[in-house]
Amino acid sequence: MSRLVREIFKRHTDLVEPLSPDEAYLDVTENKSRLPTATRVARAIREQIREELKLTASAGVAPNKFLAKIASDWRKPDGLFVIQPEEVDSFLLPLSVGRLPGVGKVTEEKLKNIDIRAVADLRKLDLSALEGHFGRYGIRLHELARGIDNSEVIPDRPTKSVSAEDTFESDVPLTEIGPMIRRLAEKVWTASRKEVRVARTVVLKLKTSEFKILTRSHTPSAPPSSCEELTKIALSLRERINLGPNQRFRLVGIGLSNFRDSNDASAQPVLFE
Repeated sequence: MSRLVREIFKRHTDLVEPLSPDEAYLDVTENKSRLPTATRVARAIREQIREELKLTASAGVAPNKFLAKIASDWRKPDGLFVIQPEEVDSFLLPLSVGRLPGVGKVTEEKLKNIDIRAVADLRKLDLSALEGHFGRYGIRLHELARGIDNSEVIPDRPTKSVSAEDTFESDVPLTEIGPMIRRLAEKVWTASRKEVRVARTVVLKLKTSEFKILTRSHTPSAPPSSCEELTKIALSLRERINLGPNQRFRLVGIGLSNFRDSNDASAQPVLFE
């Protein structure tokens, strides 16, 4: 289905940068369908996906990539949200800083410690102050707070990860997620075989019944060489979850990341001589 969706994208533009099997950036500044606005292109794509594939799709339209990413999440599922250039400030300034790309829980907590909670607060800090607190990432924060993102849509970007996840019909204890891990590992292994490069890291993702997301990862000395090995590692990562026997989980995901060229991936570092 991911391939079929991407074929629909390509009807409108060749500038398609996949982020995951179900997400991509599109630059439609000049589009093949000759529609006058990006909003019209987004509507056409969503309509084609619905009619041809019987799937829903959410889209975000904005002047740059990071704003488009935020917009795409704004009306999920099956929504369209548009940020016009003249609306960037009114949309961006009230947002929590946690909505900005790269601002995880640790960075958000550091910002809160200096009374920065909304993007409007962040914009009040000058560049030197942000660099003092966050180093080089302070430059990025300074730009994001002003709606600036000059990164281009790059088609055929090397794959960063391959993953699959699924939600249980009802929340289950950790001891019962083994069969789902095995099924998802098979899907991920099959998908990874299409990549020229080799993945080094195995990732297990879990979502609790309280919607808290947990991840555990392992990078073995040599990349997983079979579906059985991938499954074994994924199952072992489950043992690193220590939330007690009463904890229930609603979602599990398996991923492969840290892709390297095959020569680089197979080379082992010399630790001792």
